[in-house]
Amino acid sequence: MTTHSAQLFSITTGSPEPIYRQLVEQVRRLVAAGQMAPGDALPSVRDVAQALALNPMTVSKAYGLLEMEGVLARRRGMGMLVAERAGASHSLLERAALLRPTLERAALEARQLELDPDTVVSLFIQILKEQA
Repeated sequence: MTTHSAQLFSITTGSPEPIYRQLVEQVRRLVAAGQMAPGDALPSVRDVAQALALNPMTVSKAYGLLEMEGVLARRRGMGMLVAERAGASHSLLERAALLRPTLERAALEARQLELDPDTVVSLFIQILKEQA
């Protein structure tokens, strides 16, 4: 069992997406990509709240939603763990579907900035290579 630190998460303040949703989406992506495996422990609500300067209720809401979805499971004395079912291998299409909302927001911002698709795709490829 691996325990992850609160630094696993990041939030974007001022985003139209609520903070609890940002946390939910990040956990979904980490699990789908296999970066968090079944049995891995998540940082405590208090640790995440302190690390990101959030209200603990916001983190608790995100964890609660993920538990209801079956992505996380609560274990007495151990906190929240990635659920066994969550480890089922995710297809490329399922993982791509998790990225879609982020790309839709980026596409909207690109249109608002009146950037042409070639410029946006080129920038995205550059960013992907920088992060590798």
